[in-house]
Amino acid sequence: MSLRVIVWGTGNVGRPAIRAILTHPDLELAGVVVANPDKVGVDVGVLAGLAPIGLAATDDRRSLMAAGADAVVYAATADTRPEAAMEDLLACLSAGCNVVASGLYAFLHPRTTLPDLLAPVQAACDRGGSSLFVSGIDPGWAMDMLPALVSGTSSAITEIRSREIFNYALYDQPRVVREVIGFGGSMDTLPIMLHDFAIEMVWGPMVRLVGDALKQPVTSLEVIVERQPLQRDIRIPTMGLFEAGTQGAFRFEVSGVTDSPVRFVLEHVTRIDDTCAPDWPHPPEGQGCHQVIVRGNPTITLSLHAEDEYEVGAGGGGNASAACWLVNAIPAVNAANAGILTILDLPRIDGSRQLGTRLP
Repeated sequence: MSLRVIVWGTGNVGRPAIRAILTHPDLELAGVVVANPDKVGVDVGVLAGLAPIGLAATDDRRSLMAAGADAVVYAATADTRPEAAMEDLLACLSAGCNVVASGLYAFLHPRTTLPDLLAPVQAACDRGGSSLFVSGIDPGWAMDMLPALVSGTSSAITEIRSREIFNYALYDQPRVVREVIGFGGSMDTLPIMLHDFAIEMVWGPMVRLVGDALKQPVTSLEVIVERQPLQRDIRIPTMGLFEAGTQGAFRFEVSGVTDSPVRFVLEHVTRIDDTCAPDWPHPPEGQGCHQVIVRGNPTITLSLHAEDEYEVGAGGGGNASAACWLVNAIPAVNAANAGILTILDLPRIDGSRQLGTRLP
């Protein structure tokens, strides 16, 4: 029988998640939860950029979950509403719904999650006999699973680096871009996301997962942040004016130190305008890519660029790949023991059940 799946949110991850569920033969789209009153009652196919499919979006999460579901793709924003997101998560898990999510990064690496956050989630899993799998952002598969895989192509390895290069003018989250990431803000003020504690909380777990996968546990983290101002005013249709002299680019890396000479590094090179910070790395093509660089013999550089026919821009392909990774993991998460899972707790996730499928 098909697993009944709810998609919670119809933003950058929610839309491609809907499409991925519709093409997965083992999954059934049970409903879609929205917060925007303008989306309530709208056919979810239309919200996902498709023809109508006869299923209306709702803001009544309780009735939807009461009707029965095996899993929830939690794609609602958590960055700007952490308490509400936690409430949503606990409700789903307590009701017996497994949850897969990209943005609940506090649970990427349960061994180092703060006990006050871990305890209520574990208790909800116990009550509902449910599981939580967070794959991370940027997207998760490119920052934790892929580096471990690519490491098998080299010897005498000294560093494994995961890198995202991205122009955030393509990211359809204006509030996050300005308030959390800090583009368009004063160079005198460090935005929330670029404080050491935030970088360690969001990206440190992904570095730790690489170390765990390669049996070299990370013992400590080191963070480096650089920023550069815009040299000119730019205007983005969906987000308005970004003035010269305000933050236009940043670069950070978080390094995992181990008991060996090997370092695991996660790096971001991020701009709001392609001409800002010209000396920093650029993608080989387009306005965004993900890279894995294994420094060894040989040194391997793997660059990835994803495109989605339904989502315009570099962000669309990356977001869609993150959504598909979550959706394709649902059967394995559903079959796993109750609790908080990482990619290391699951069998291989692949697209074997998506071969030859088509959207309605």
